[in-house]
Amino acid sequence: MKKFGGPATMAALLSFNGGFVDTAGFLGLQGLFVAHVTGNFVTLGAALVHGSHGIIGKVLALPEFVIVIALARLAGMALRAHQQPVLRILLSAKVALLFCFFLLAVGFGPFPDPNTPAALLTGFAGIAAMALQNALQRVHMPALPPSTLMTGSTTQATLDAVDLLTGLAPDQRAAVRARFGKMSKAILYFAAGCALAAILYALVGFWCLALPVLVGLVSATMRIEDPAPVLGA
Repeated sequence: MKKFGGPATMAALLSFNGGFVDTAGFLGLQGLFVAHVTGNFVTLGAALVHGSHGIIGKVLALPEFVIVIALARLAGMALRAHQQPVLRILLSAKVALLFCFFLLAVGFGPFPDPNTPAALLTGFAGIAAMALQNALQRVHMPALPPSTLMTGSTTQATLDAVDLLTGLAPDQRAAVRARFGKMSKAILYFAAGCALAAILYALVGFWCLALPVLVGLVSATMRIEDPAPVLGA
């Protein structure tokens, strides 16, 4: 059994939050994906064709995502140069951004018009939090399955399932089985986050965002190692 606080727990918490925050943001910000760049490309195209609102946030989501990831990379390099616990600090920064997302959403929402300054600022806080989560996981926790990119995870899990069913060489089977287990669990935790976010948003609106703040706080206070960054990731 995996002990609480290990990589499996961290993967579960990150994947759950990835699904929860993205779903709550989509529901409350009129179709804005705070953790899914591809989704914003699609909904932006739909908005341009149908003339629906929310175009400004979708246009600005990608450059903000890129900027936050770049800043996270630079911050990580600076923190490591000063021998600071990079992963814990970046996880704490993500929690702070999630808390800002929660406060802005509760304070100014709901947002019938997602192009208002208050709605855009709220969306930017959520995007920044999820961009930071993507960056720190990609660079500092590369062994964990992606916590927001379910298309790639589902593809890999399906391929691994087929390989396991059709037969593999003994020296490959253990590695493929382990990867299949990690990917499958990440997908399930992400789906659980999506489902719970939809239910809670219907019941309490943006107050549901208090839950991912708490989940993020748990992940930031876990006893975790601070691995070296994966250069070129």
